[in-house]
Amino acid sequence: MKKWIISGAIAFSAMFFPSQTDATSQQYTVKSGDSLWKISQRYGTNVNSLKAANGLSGSLIYPGQTLTIGESAVNEEELDLLSRLVHAEARGESYKGKAAVAGVILNRVKSNEFPDTIEEVIYETHGNGGIYAFEPVQNGEITRHADNESVKAARDAMNGYDPSNGALFFFNPDTATSKWVQRLTIESKIGNHVFATN
Repeated sequence: MKKWIISGAIAFSAMFFPSQTDATSQQYTVKSGDSLWKISQRYGTNVNSLKAANGLSGSLIYPGQTLTIGESAVNEEELDLLSRLVHAEARGESYKGKAAVAGVILNRVKSNEFPDTIEEVIYETHGNGGIYAFEPVQNGEITRHADNESVKAARDAMNGYDPSNGALFFFNPDTATSKWVQRLTIESKIGNHVFATN
């Protein structure tokens, strides 16, 4: 009887209190041709997070080496806001196009030319506060819930995925009316959007 009680208690605790390793990370065995960057893109994280999770100071890895893939620390409020902007700006675009839009927002956060947080970048205004940088903020589309693909694209961008190639701007060349976009350096074109820097 004691064996059954102990076995039951162990099974119960394993079901409801998983080990920290299982809950927060997974293991990956390095294959030939892998790099930290490729692995980070596959798992929606970034190279620095992989290095930190594995105590690596450089980027050298070997086939057969086991790496810990830790979960990212994404702020859920920022993720929600970024996802809603991505959904409003890139609805109908591919996953890659959505991730690139998210990448532009995050590149602006990193740039000295723009505000320092996701919220500040998204709600930035021009012309004495009368014109928002992003049309969905101006027209209220940003208040709509994001679809799952927009959330995934935003999360992956927050973890380092940037198919925009470091762009600070995006626009649809078929609908853009502002002349200043002609001065920008085009980094990539994904779907209907052009991604550019100044």
